[in-house]
Amino acid sequence: MKFPGGLIKMSHDVVADGLNVIKNAKMAGKEIVKIKTISNLLIEVLKIMKQKEAIKKYKIDAKEKSVEVHIGNLYECKAIKPRFTIKRGQIDRYRRRYLPSRQIGTIVISTNKGLMTHDEAEEEQSGGCLIAYFY
Repeated sequence: MKFPGGLIKMSHDVVADGLNVIKNAKMAGKEIVKIKTISNLLIEVLKIMKQKEAIKKYKIDAKEKSVEVHIGNLYECKAIKPRFTIKRGQIDRYRRRYLPSRQIGTIVISTNKGLMTHDEAEEEQSGGCLIAYFY
């Protein structure tokens, strides 16, 4: 979108930025990291990461609009771009593409029933939009 003066407004991917901050902190050996820009989608991804013990806990600061994340058992986390839309039979194809093995890792999928892991999406037999993966 162009604005007067030739400025171009760029869209901002909060999930990709947040996961990149977590990944960089992990590589630097930090256990606690503060993400300064948050969204509801990022919070839902963090909930799934907490369920899978990739992060220990997170604390939302509503005043500063930030979240403090305590990193757990995590080696890699990344947003999937472009956000592919998949049918229910295609989940295994993307699991092989993004995860190191069938038993390791989680793909986060946005479905019409909300965000869920690839295992839950296979159980529900629903497709959706690929958001992120971690292991």
